[in-house]
This record gives sequence, structure tokens and C-alpha cells, in this order.
Amino acid sequence: MEFGKQHIENLFSDLQDGRRLLDLLEGLTGQRLPKEKGSTRVHALNNVNKALQVLQKNNVDLVNIGSTDIVDGNHKLTLGLIWNIILHWQVKNVMKNIMAGLQQTNSEKILLSWVRQSTRNYPQVNVINFTTSWSDGLALNALIHSHRPDLFDWNSVVCQQSATQRLDHAFNIAKYHLGIEKLLDPE
Repeated sequence: MEFGKQHIENLFSDLQDGRRLLDLLEGLTGQRLPKEKGSTRVHALNNVNKALQVLQKNNVDLVNIGSTDIVDGNHKLTLGLIWNIILHWQVKNVMKNIMAGLQQTNSEKILLSWVRQSTRNYPQVNVINFTTSWSDGLALNALIHSHRPDLFDWNSVVCQQSATQRLDHAFNIAKYHLGIEKLLDPE
């Protein structure tokens, strides 16, 4: 991932000082967001606080996410923050245009509906949520396969022994063929 000329090598440590997070928000909002250049914890907290304020002004859901969580490199809450940013600026806007006729207003329900639609031809897959439905690796592989069947043989994935193998397969396909970095460990 690249924001300007700065690369993200490690999502958790690279966002801790708040500067790259502010760079990202500058790109998404079109606003200039000054950053504190010092390297102390106070500077990092101020930068992350500024980023969280921008997100709140843009109605991004920040339940239980605080500046200390990001500065301390809390994996779960950092991923939650990034997911909420993606959900707000990518999924909501894209899905709003695609699904304008639907009465659903909850972005998660819309995304879940899209996943179900994409995986409907895979009888082994039943996506009912964004937690347990993904643990066996079949849903993620089916989602990739439904859009890029040329990348792998579906039956060979179904036959793999373990959920870990299937998840590892999906993450590797996503990384090497779709340019999506591996942020989670199948274990």
C-alpha cells in the first residue's frame, strides 16, 4: 500500500504515529491535515486524535476505538479502524450506487447480501455472518473463485484437509494474483 511516497510495511506499527493515517485521510477527504512531526508518544497521540476527529466528522463508526489503541499497535482495533474506513469510503459508496433500489440501509447487510449472491453456486458455502462463516476457508475461496475462476480449481480447494490449508490458499491467491496483502494468519 502506498500513500504518496510512503510505503506501509507493517500496518500496525506504521500507523502508530498517526502520520500515515492522516495521509490516508487527506487522500480520502481532499482536506489538508497538518501533522505533528515530533517522535514522542504525545505527538503520535495528537496525530491519531486528529485522524479520529476527522473520521467522526465524516460519520465513520469508531465504537471502542481510541487513539491509545492505535498508538499502542492494538491489532484488533487497528484492523477494526481500517475496516470501518474501507466500509465508509469504498463499500458504502459502491454498494449505494449498485443497490440503490434496495431498501436495506445497513452496509454490513448489503455487503453480506453481495457475498451470498457471489457464493450462491457453491453448495458447500453458507455465509450467514462475517465471523464464523469464514473460519473453514471455503467462503473466502468461493468469493475469489466466483470472480476469478481462472486462478484455481475449486474442487481441489474443497478436497483440502484442513481449514488452515484452505485459508492459506485463499490468502496466497489474494496476495499473488489480486495484490491484496495478507493481514491475517490462517492459524
